[in-house]
Formats: sequence, C-alpha cells, structure tokens
Amino acid sequence: MFMELKKEVHETVRNLAPHKQLQITLKAILFPLMYLSTYLIALQFGHNPSILYTCYFALGLLLVLNFLNLIHEAVHGTLFRNKRLNNWYVHFFDLMGANSYIWKIRHTRFHHNYPNVMGWDTDFEQSPIARVFPHGPFSAMHKYQHIYLPLIYPLYLLNWLLVRDFKDFFNRKQIVWKAVTIPRIEFVKLFVFKAIFLGYTIILPKLFLGISWGQAIAAFLVMVFTASVISLMVLLSPHASTESEFPVPDGSGKMPTPWFVHQMTCTNDVKEDNWFTRFFMGCFNYHIAHHLFPSVNHVYYPEITQIIQRFAENNGLPYRQFPLVTSLRNHYLLLKNNAFHENIFDETM
Repeated sequence: MFMELKKEVHETVRNLAPHKQLQITLKAILFPLMYLSTYLIALQFGHNPSILYTCYFALGLLLVLNFLNLIHEAVHGTLFRNKRLNNWYVHFFDLMGANSYIWKIRHTRFHHNYPNVMGWDTDFEQSPIARVFPHGPFSAMHKYQHIYLPLIYPLYLLNWLLVRDFKDFFNRKQIVWKAVTIPRIEFVKLFVFKAIFLGYTIILPKLFLGISWGQAIAAFLVMVFTASVISLMVLLSPHASTESEFPVPDGSGKMPTPWFVHQMTCTNDVKEDNWFTRFFMGCFNYHIAHHLFPSVNHVYYPEITQIIQRFAENNGLPYRQFPLVTSLRNHYLLLKNNAFHENIFDETM
C-alpha cells in the first residue's frame, strides 16, 4: 500500500524538481546572509540599546528560519545533492550554539523512527518536570505542569544550548548512547563551538561596543527567548497534543501498527498555509509529509500533501489538520490531562 504512495510522490518530485531547485538554492544563500548581516548591524550600531535588542530579536527569529529551511534539510541530506556538502553545512548549527552531531542522531535515528514512543523519541524525551506521555512516571509536581511549563518554555533553547547537549555527551544512560559511541573529536568540537557561539553573541559585543555585561547578557536572552518561543510553536504543534497517539510497544518491542500508519497517527498538519509559512517557515505546517518522506526537501510538501490526503481518504487512514491555535491548545490540554494520575488501588464509590 505505502509503496504505491511512495511511487507517486517520487514521480511528482522528479517532475517538480526543475522548478523548485532555484528556491532551495536561494534559501541556502539568503538566510545565512540575513543572519550574518543582522549580527554585523548589531555590532556596528548596538551602542543604541533599542537597535541592539531589536537586532538580537531578529537573530532569534533568523536562527529558527535557518534551522527550519537549511540545517534541518541538510541533516536529512536534502539541501544539496552532494552528501559531503550537506554534512559541511550542518556545522552552521554548531555556530548557532547547538551541537549538530548529537542532534542529528537524536532526530534522524530516534525521533523519525519512534515518534511519540516514550524512551525512544528524543524530541520528546521525558523530563522530570514534564509528564508528556500519558503513561509516563508521575510525581506530585506534575499536578501543576500545565501552569508552570508554559512559563518556562522561553528557556527551552537555553537549556538545550547549555545543559542538554552536555548531558547527552557525558551521561552514558542517555538514549543517544544506544546508537553510537561518541568519538573524542566530537567532545572537542562540542566545547569549541559552544565557546565560539557565546563569544560572538555575548563577549564580542561587550568588548566591541563597550556596553555593560548586563546589556550583553540581556540581548543574548532576547535572542534565546525569541528563538525558543517560535521553535516550540513549530515543534509542539505536530506531535504533542491530545489528538496524537502515544503508542506502546508490546513485550517483544513491536509497535501495534505498520511504520507509515504509526507516523500518521502520531503526527498532524497545521492548517495555516501561505507564502510566509512556505518560504520562511520551511513548510513546517506540512509535517506528515516530512515524516513519511524525510528524504524529500520541504519545498515539495504542498504538492506531496495533496497526494497523502487522497491516499488517506481512499484507504481509510487518519489524516489530521488543525489551525495552529487549536494545535497549541491541544498541547496545553495534553499537559493538563497528564497532570492527573489515576491510582487504580484507590477505593472508588
């Protein structure tokens, strides 16, 4: 069944390739230049606090745009036809503070193979302060998670940049160690690129502009908070909601449904579709197409999604699409629902 869908999708991609390739190349040049230019403007005119904070707000937005349109595609090998060029381009992520080596493993080996599976989906790895999975461990503080988690979401990337990457490298109980033994050179690159990122975002503006440490750190936090809020809107809306399934493997480790059905039951699309979401937001709203065909660039997703919709309707398969506001509301309801844990040993009247 899926092979028929795959054949039609790849034929569509071949037909559209001559028209779409220019857009891919344009983004690969434009978005890094926008990021660099914005930073240089901040470094030139950042004596003015308004300009400094505005530029760092823009850097936060551009960080997400570069990630969605370029880095994410390079990790999947769909930005350039040359594999070596894709691998080189991924290091742009390191220059923006995150570790590309560990994220590639988390994303391609675990999230894409095991979406919404507790203990295996590293994009939704269970945190002690969050109970995302309905069957996850429960503690008393989770009763308030729908209140406190949205308040700390702006710290998401700060935790990723300064805590999570190091945790994955140095805690051998982390999921990534199930897949690889991290080479020594990657430990060196971890520290070098983190130092470069903090150097050009905090230390260099402080020294070059003569601003206070407080202003430099405040600008950095503006950048991180902006990127965190935007990226979480993109990351949470397709998976972590009351409408998504959270499958549990059986005793032998097998999932209850075939791979492609699993992807469709654990993922939903976002209805918002316009020139901005397509060109600037990397077609994040077409997430089912990405999970079914991760080796296809996002510029093809609008046409691919039409094929998927027909395929789902003809074969009685789920295809779900919600407005962004509804998806985020469903995420909030998921947190609220999972804030309670029914004790089956409690006496009920």
